[in-house]
Amino acid sequence: MTAQTRQTVQAYHRARFGGDVTAAAAQLAGTFRFSSPLLASADARGHLDGLAAFVGIVTGVDLISELYGETEATLVYDVHTATPVGTQHTAEHFRLRDGKIEAITLIFDATRWHPLMAAVQR
Repeated sequence: MTAQTRQTVQAYHRARFGGDVTAAAAQLAGTFRFSSPLLASADARGHLDGLAAFVGIVTGVDLISELYGETEATLVYDVHTATPVGTQHTAEHFRLRDGKIEAITLIFDATRWHPLMAAVQR
């Protein structure tokens, strides 16, 4: 089961940072929720709608650590962006059910993102 968790999470991670919404969506459960310090969504579509814009500012990702269990996983990585934020240190926790991702919690310090988000909303 841990091997399946690893395969699912790695496939999602590669697809998301590769900008492949279809492949990322294929890893998500029918009931799905996402939360981060900046955004939350109660379904896969709400989560994936902003993927292209996000990937458009990413210049690289350095995976630091991967931890896998039967129904959960945690990735720790640095996201390098073409924004004043620069590099964002990130932890991402996944909950899986029946081999699909049903919840993602993204953990990072959003302080440097607030001015950027405010400018975009204007």
